[in-house]
Amino acid sequence: MVTVLGSGDSLLRVIEKAFPAADIHVRGNEISAIGDPAEVALVSRVFEEMMLVLRTGQPMTEDAVERSIAMLKASETGEGDGQETPAQVLTQNILSSRGRTIRPKTLNQKRYVDAIDKHTIVFGIGPAGTGKTYLAMAKAVQALQSKQVNRIILTRPAVEAGERLGFLPGTLYEKIDPYLRPLYDALHDMLDPDSIPRLMAAGTIEVAPLAYMRGRTLNDAFIILDEAQNTSPEQMKMFLTRLGFDSKIVITGDVTQVDLPDGQKSGLRQVQEILEGVEDVHFSRLSSHDVVRHKLVGRIVDAYEKYDSKFGTENGGHKKRGTPGAKGSKGK
Repeated sequence: MVTVLGSGDSLLRVIEKAFPAADIHVRGNEISAIGDPAEVALVSRVFEEMMLVLRTGQPMTEDAVERSIAMLKASETGEGDGQETPAQVLTQNILSSRGRTIRPKTLNQKRYVDAIDKHTIVFGIGPAGTGKTYLAMAKAVQALQSKQVNRIILTRPAVEAGERLGFLPGTLYEKIDPYLRPLYDALHDMLDPDSIPRLMAAGTIEVAPLAYMRGRTLNDAFIILDEAQNTSPEQMKMFLTRLGFDSKIVITGDVTQVDLPDGQKSGLRQVQEILEGVEDVHFSRLSSHDVVRHKLVGRIVDAYEKYDSKFGTENGGHKKRGTPGAKGSKGK
């Protein structure tokens, strides 16, 4: 019962808060709920899903319970589509590494991961903290370990987020390194840090700026383009046409955080209009509900969307010329 209710009844309190009209009682090994039949049925479903997860040996957290309740409520009101249950989402293992397992935490994340399995090119579009890059990296490492691909290629456009780093001293590699650092950080989470220099020296893992992709054909590779909102339309076309045989491409980005100079259109915004509906190309769209960082990050994303929608701004400031406003990017 401690695993079901949580330490100090922390999980029970999450359920009670989500269903204030239901009266939930715990006596010994029995849990009962009294109230509106529909709400009591949902409370019962929550506990059933929790038990299914716990039987796999995976612990339940307050966050996981909250996400399970949100999924069940959305399904009940018809807002959710599909038949995936919270237990199916929360127990899908992608990669076990260094004593922990990487799994999707939301329904949209599970669908994103499933889309990577099914399609050759997948776009993961959504706000900060939704796991777009992290889950793609986990799938890349999984593909490498299972010998589905021979190498992983990680790339980003070298565009400053409102800062100018070109004056910094050092070699070209040292100047580029700050742009690529988040990709290295994710790699260190998923692989033995001692093996990464060896894999990079052998060319099994390559981390490079987008400009280095020009003129290449990438076969037998899992290729991730991160921060794709900072590509120009020309760069996006160049990158997509690098696709070789037995390769897979995942492109991630947040269309509300474009750092391109004023007047330059984002390749990620344009490509949605061009490739939507093309066979074997899939667009996975995540939202603030899929943020898996601190809860406050999701609220910040929502607050900016409301402000932009109300005042016709972009990221709380003036719109960039030649790009659609925040209204056009909601839910992308």
